[in-house]
Amino acid sequence: MRYEGYGPGDSAVVVDVRADDPERMRAELRRTFASYGGRLGAAGSVGYLFKEVGLLEYSCGADCQALAQWAWGAGAEEVTVDARGSAQVLTDPLELVAVRASLAAAGYQPAKSGVTCRSAATVKLAGAAATQMQRLFRALESLEGIEAIYTNAEVAGEVVASV
Repeated sequence: MRYEGYGPGDSAVVVDVRADDPERMRAELRRTFASYGGRLGAAGSVGYLFKEVGLLEYSCGADCQALAQWAWGAGAEEVTVDARGSAQVLTDPLELVAVRASLAAAGYQPAKSGVTCRSAATVKLAGAAATQMQRLFRALESLEGIEAIYTNAEVAGEVVASV
């Protein structure tokens, strides 16, 4: 099941869960959101802000530029490379298997592969809202049955490390 809500700073949060008792889970999520400055929303309240994408993550070191070229040729929609030598390749979810196979044939094995949700726009959080969002995430992750949590909140690294 998918639940949607608002986190601190009016950020959007989507939670995918597996639960035997949906009403109990809804109550637990409502209580958790409220405890950390958010609120559970109705179905469709924030889900439209997210798009499903295929995600491939690679630790490619100095070879990231070559991986990016292969990924573009294989049909990737977006490739991002960071300074640490990691790359993320985004695809249409229906093309994920084909892009992964093409990159594997070129010698690139992903560290992580799957379908995920990405938000079209982010909300930058700072101060108390950022701290509350981190606490909300930790509380949601501790609940039984949580499979995935998505948000459009962008929290600074120093806040993540301090909470």
